[in-house]
Amino acid sequence: MNTESFNQFLSQISEEPIAVIDASISFDKYFPIVISSKNKDLLHFDISSSIEWETYLASFLTNNKAEVAFGGYLEKRNIYDRSDYFKKLSENEKRNIHLGVDLWCDENTKVLAALDGKIHSFKNNKNYGDYGPTIILKHQIEGQVFYTLYGHLSTASIENIKIGDTVLQGNIIGYLGSAAVNGDYAPHLHFQIIRDLLDNFGDYPGVSSEENIVFYKNNCPNPNLLLKSAI
Repeated sequence: MNTESFNQFLSQISEEPIAVIDASISFDKYFPIVISSKNKDLLHFDISSSIEWETYLASFLTNNKAEVAFGGYLEKRNIYDRSDYFKKLSENEKRNIHLGVDLWCDENTKVLAALDGKIHSFKNNKNYGDYGPTIILKHQIEGQVFYTLYGHLSTASIENIKIGDTVLQGNIIGYLGSAAVNGDYAPHLHFQIIRDLLDNFGDYPGVSSEENIVFYKNNCPNPNLLLKSAI
């Protein structure tokens, strides 16, 4: 199935928005956020500090009468420059184009399976700026096999699960982790759709360089095809 057909298939799985965090939070309480250079608020605090991020996000949510700030698909972000590794790369080689949707909300918020599936893999990706505890689900719907990734979870989220465990849409599969375990970010869920995992296990790139974006855009469709939040 080509990219256009697969994207159409995803969009038709559900006419209603699919929740991937606590379903008791009304979609009316979601508010879009931009964390690219277009957001001038980011000039006024230390974006390398997870504590200052938490302060900023708490203020952002309060000011917008929201409980969840969301967005980020294909957003080009400078925040990854806090890593010396990224700073050393040329502009075209920097992995700074975001391939999922982030949902910023409180630590310990429930994380839900987007669709029926099975646990493909899980892993604690402990590097600074990485996902921390991560779960990948495998889905098979109408003959199409694809995956969803849930990053920045709590360590408890991956302690009592097994590869092959069946999950149903809306099942709680984990909880959001704190900065101490989630790669040093303010609490949030990184949600990503992946067509081909390419032998990855419990991990998959969440950001792309400019030189590789054509491949990753085709392999990682817009999560809003399921979330319906900002297509």
